[in-house]
Amino acid sequence: MLSNNPGPIGVFDSGYGGLTILNGIRQLLPQYDYLYLGDNARTPYGPRSFDVVYEFTRQAVMKLFEMGCHLVILGCNTASAKALRSIQQIDLPQTAPGRRVLGVIRPTAEVIGSLTASRHVGILATEGTIKSKSYNLEIKKLYPDITVNGVACPFWVPLVEYNEADSPGADYFVKKRIDQIMNLDPEIDAIILGCTHYPLLMPKIQKYMPAGVRVIAQGEYVADSLKTYLERHKEIEEKCAKGGKVRYLTTESPERFGEQARLFLHEEVEAERVNLEK
Repeated sequence: MLSNNPGPIGVFDSGYGGLTILNGIRQLLPQYDYLYLGDNARTPYGPRSFDVVYEFTRQAVMKLFEMGCHLVILGCNTASAKALRSIQQIDLPQTAPGRRVLGVIRPTAEVIGSLTASRHVGILATEGTIKSKSYNLEIKKLYPDITVNGVACPFWVPLVEYNEADSPGADYFVKKRIDQIMNLDPEIDAIILGCTHYPLLMPKIQKYMPAGVRVIAQGEYVADSLKTYLERHKEIEEKCAKGGKVRYLTTESPERFGEQARLFLHEEVEAERVNLEK
């Protein structure tokens, strides 16, 4: 039985990248309580099938509902691409009709029209997100005149998670993918970082990005979208606890989570371990 009492806003990610989303949301909306869940034991989600990503994401969402959340943000592009629609259309009506789950792709797609002059946009993301074509579909729905091209960056997440984002070796992998997408479409003037890990590579990305190409990280746009959502949906906003507290959950080692989280948040983090498989 799910509680009807006010609870935290849940933020889910397959690992640590969603911390960049949480950070952006907390900066804009510090008054709410948040519950972050990282499925670090089963990361990465990028190469996994649609069915597996859906099942893992559904388990995580239900865990956050059980822990009091009425609203969950999928702070993971792969989960947003491969699982969000199924959860919204199948699971919520059956098991949690009063709960809501939102993703990170739609908010970024909504703002891209105002961020490109050439109407040519690039996506740098994981293999799963690129293959899903979720960004292409969302952008085309909103802006049929925009041309979208995407390139998968398979080594970028490990560079971040193994603390190699500032290393000389990272330059090769970052430059390679930027060159690849610009060769694909030299008219691109805006590139969406379609993975929440990628902002930690921003110094390298900016170093190799051609002049005049705008790099778009998702955190601030997801936060703005959430603020608007809560203003429009008072029935959900009233169920969001307001104590300014944050809790962190992980399916792996809490100690390792704390070490990695410092890279993303620049603050000390204590996590608790949970099990999602039933």
